[in-house]
Amino acid sequence: MKTLVLLYGVLAYAIGMAGLFYFILFVGGWEFMPVHIESRSPGPVGYALLVNFGLMVLWSAQHTVMARRGFKQVWTKLIPAPMERSTYVLISGILMVILSLNWQTIGGGLWDVKGTTLGTVLTSLSIVGWVVVVLSSFLINHFELFGLYQVWLHFRNKPEPAPSYTERFLYRIVRHPLQFGILMGLWFTPTMSTTHLCLAVLMTIYILIGLHYEEIDLENSLGEDYRDYKTRVRGLIPFPK
Repeated sequence: MKTLVLLYGVLAYAIGMAGLFYFILFVGGWEFMPVHIESRSPGPVGYALLVNFGLMVLWSAQHTVMARRGFKQVWTKLIPAPMERSTYVLISGILMVILSLNWQTIGGGLWDVKGTTLGTVLTSLSIVGWVVVVLSSFLINHFELFGLYQVWLHFRNKPEPAPSYTERFLYRIVRHPLQFGILMGLWFTPTMSTTHLCLAVLMTIYILIGLHYEEIDLENSLGEDYRDYKTRVRGLIPFPK
């Protein structure tokens, strides 16, 4: 059973990471991708908005509900507790691909500076944002974040450590550098089409709402230490206090 749980965690990690990188490439509009955010022709605006909003609601509901403590308590009565995070990662990876492949194109846009110096700068900043996402995950515990650590500890008959937080490097500048990196990746683009704008706005709204509930969970689990951390370090935008 422990071996199966470990293999499940490895599979979930692979699918979750594949979904994440597919989404990053999709948003970047890289031309070597068969399907990316700028690759389709626009259709009816009303239909596109309805589908895109529905996809984002599905994405947000999964990420918000499955991350809450109450849901985890119920969920781990149905599946082994070490599989909880892996299942979250597995479903997230699948939903990232579903969202990318079904995101509807809307005509128009705000700017298109592709091929210019400004376009190169914006593309570079977007790449930096996604690097920040990956780096931030390793500054905490990348493998715990994506469920591998839990199934490995289960396999080795070791208990999971108590919840903690870090103030290393980027986490000394902002409490949520991972989400800040996502915002960089979304908003720094050489081509801000209406299609891309729709995704960036809806994803930003989700991040702001999700962080509100995540902060509550962190305060409840980490107590006064985290509340003190909040008074010293910005939440999302790294302006000095």
